[in-house]
Amino acid sequence: MKQLFAALALGLSLLAPAWAQDAAASAVDAASAVVATAAPAAEAASAAPAAAPAPQINKGDTAWMMVATLLVILMTVPGLALFYGGLVRAKNMLSVLMQVMVTFSLIVVLWVLYGYSLAFTEGNAYIGGFDRVMLKGIWDNVAGTFAPAATFSKGVYIPEIVFAAFQATFAGITCCLIVGAFAERIKFSAVLAFCAIWFTFSYLPIAHMVWFWMGPDAYSSAEVAAEMTSKAGLIWQHGALDFAGGTVVHINAAVAGLVGAYMVGKRVGYGKEAFTPHSLPLTMTGAALLWVGWFGFNAGSALEANGFAALAFINTFVATAAAVLAWSVGEALHRGKASMLGAASGAVAGLVAITPAAGNVGVGGALIIGLIAGFACLWGVTGLKKMLKADDSLDVFGVHGVGGIIGALLTGVFASPNLGGPSLMGDWVTATMVTPEAYSIGSQLWIQTKGVLITIAWSAVVSVVAFKLVDWTIGLRVTEEEEREGLDIASHGETAYSK
Repeated sequence: MKQLFAALALGLSLLAPAWAQDAAASAVDAASAVVATAAPAAEAASAAPAAAPAPQINKGDTAWMMVATLLVILMTVPGLALFYGGLVRAKNMLSVLMQVMVTFSLIVVLWVLYGYSLAFTEGNAYIGGFDRVMLKGIWDNVAGTFAPAATFSKGVYIPEIVFAAFQATFAGITCCLIVGAFAERIKFSAVLAFCAIWFTFSYLPIAHMVWFWMGPDAYSSAEVAAEMTSKAGLIWQHGALDFAGGTVVHINAAVAGLVGAYMVGKRVGYGKEAFTPHSLPLTMTGAALLWVGWFGFNAGSALEANGFAALAFINTFVATAAAVLAWSVGEALHRGKASMLGAASGAVAGLVAITPAAGNVGVGGALIIGLIAGFACLWGVTGLKKMLKADDSLDVFGVHGVGGIIGALLTGVFASPNLGGPSLMGDWVTATMVTPEAYSIGSQLWIQTKGVLITIAWSAVVSVVAFKLVDWTIGLRVTEEEEREGLDIASHGETAYSK
């Protein structure tokens, strides 16, 4: 494990040797006050030499975060499961439901065992440590209460156990997204083995690099600011804006899915037989549940029940609606008719694209991002898919990859206060916002691009290694006979529908 981490870190450093020098405190000071992470408050307090404000657990914020966590569970099981399940053939319906539900459960267990600790405790720029293995330390024996976790306001905290639960749902749905790329022909055991490896070596490092920092109270004086910044994740140090997971969740998963589509191989009969969705009503139901649950996903990433949560909420609403319209118009122009499948896919495209921007851009920016994502992701599942020549069964890369990249890059554009974006935090020590004149779209766009490139490279390398390991040990594909019979019977011995 340690050797693989070292190799990945070395490879990325060779790709961009100057990036480490970009990780100056000034880059982070220009970052948004709203990026979906928090460092354990106890670590932040111990790291800062000056006394931090006494932790105050806000009951309203805590209640909101528990609701947001439930909403993300809703968008995974049953939301994503039904969305994916309706898109496959009837003989593979249960296999997809099983892959989503069991994968989600597996990742939640791994998250508690070691995932949360490696993602959200202090370690180095690439990965955390083992201070929270099995969530140890969540209960503070000295204080006789649950440990607090920082939000994005000084002196305001939520219970760390709530933050850990919220982030567990992010890890779970990310791995579930991947399975859509190679649906209908992969072994159930191979899915679980791959997800366990990929979660450990791709999701956790990327989550740490993008979201881990020492919390606002750690920035107690100008003298310690640079030191606190150096303890954050690499991409956070660069100053990248990712409100709720454009890089961590969508690009990360999409690249893994695309690699899997290539390495698992095409479905039997691909290009010769029709692979039509067996139940668009179920797909529509799943898309609707995704949309509802996504409000917890995005607005919850503010970590507080405040104005930034409200901004993320309405942006999630507006961008998604715009993407539905854009996809439908594009489809009507392209093939003469707008389809239900297209409208549902457009909704997901808008949700994906607004994820990194949700609390970082104004409503006008969200509207434009949604419109662009609708058209771009339609091309992603048509033109780009043909160019890539991969059997990405449920268009994971075309929607989550294209949408995630667009959202991440356009965040750097529309976060500008001159384009309606909210004021960003310029100095965590004094809580001073960046002035419109000081914001540089070009500089932020380059920072966003670096974050996207690191995520793509890291996920691609880990995915290739993980799929190879699984293929060498238990094999990736079912037999051709089992594939033709359907994975419901072949893998699980049951059927979704009685004849």
